[in-house]
Amino acid sequence: MATGAQVTAGPAGSGAPDGPKPPERTSAGRRLRPAEIPLFVLAFLLPPRLTPSRVKHDRRYRTLDKYRFVCGFLALPLAIYAVFVVSPFVQAFYYSLTDWTGYSADFTFVGLENYERLLDDSDFWASLTNSLTFLVLAPALTLGLGLFFAFMLRAGGRRARGEAISGVRGAKFYTIVYFFPQVISVAIIGVVWAAVYDPITGPLNEAFRAVGLDGLAQNWLADPDLALWSVLFVLCWSFIGFYVVLFSAAMGSVPKDIYEAALLDGAGRTVTFFRVTLPLIGDSVRTGWIYMGIQALDAFAIVHIMTINKGGPGNSTLVTPVYLYKKAFESAQAGYATAIGVVLLLVTMAFAAIMMLVGRRERIEY
Repeated sequence: MATGAQVTAGPAGSGAPDGPKPPERTSAGRRLRPAEIPLFVLAFLLPPRLTPSRVKHDRRYRTLDKYRFVCGFLALPLAIYAVFVVSPFVQAFYYSLTDWTGYSADFTFVGLENYERLLDDSDFWASLTNSLTFLVLAPALTLGLGLFFAFMLRAGGRRARGEAISGVRGAKFYTIVYFFPQVISVAIIGVVWAAVYDPITGPLNEAFRAVGLDGLAQNWLADPDLALWSVLFVLCWSFIGFYVVLFSAAMGSVPKDIYEAALLDGAGRTVTFFRVTLPLIGDSVRTGWIYMGIQALDAFAIVHIMTINKGGPGNSTLVTPVYLYKKAFESAQAGYATAIGVVLLLVTMAFAAIMMLVGRRERIEY
């Protein structure tokens, strides 16, 4: 009996109707054959509408399309970053292998001679020692005081009605006062504090004399034993306000229910800080430590304005960025100064890597 539609028989024994078949989809787990690699590379570079159909019907095309989309948006920012950030680092390393003076286009390739010279340069080692002293002490002092003040502004006051914790009275005013040095130019900070430390007219010595402590009046920035610590104090003072605001914001994001639970368990302020607050803002502390360490290694302006610019006490306050500046612009040894900069870069990267590894831990969700 005939039907209304005629069925064309396929291959013998198949029982399947004859007609066009959809393209086969390649297994996602199979590796590309050498002959397929150029085709997939071409598909990655071409717009989606020009993608060959053989690739488009491959299951691996979905992954390729995802990375093509991401790389398309990142291409321009990465190109700008490579030109204006990565390229200067590469050029600096190249110039560190030359005897370039910085004032002429002529220079000679000298290989590792500049780095060998660093090994016997006592001034360089003195500057590096002072920079490492800042690197160790400045973050510890600055972040320690920043954490203390931030905690007092957030949880150091009496318990207000309906609140588990509250800051000291006038916390907003204190926050503004602490942050004030951040809006002042570092050059102004250096000039003002140099005047404060002045041995004759400085307010610091005048205050000691006014209360009968004449023996404490010192020539702070000219004494080799005091100059470095005087500059370190100013460096820490100028950054404390930034970390007070940073840590206050981090502490403000901690749910107050956690503090209530700690209070119900009988925890005091000290226990609450070390057992609750500090672990929950650990990521902010680690970031702040890295940032402050970089600032300590780059203490050029304050040191130069307060001591070196005034004919300071020899090498007692000489830091690596200042020594780099002196070699590049005062001694016309730009190639050697660039080698110093490369060493400073390696020290900075090593410090950041160590802090990232030491501070790495499981993220606490709350």
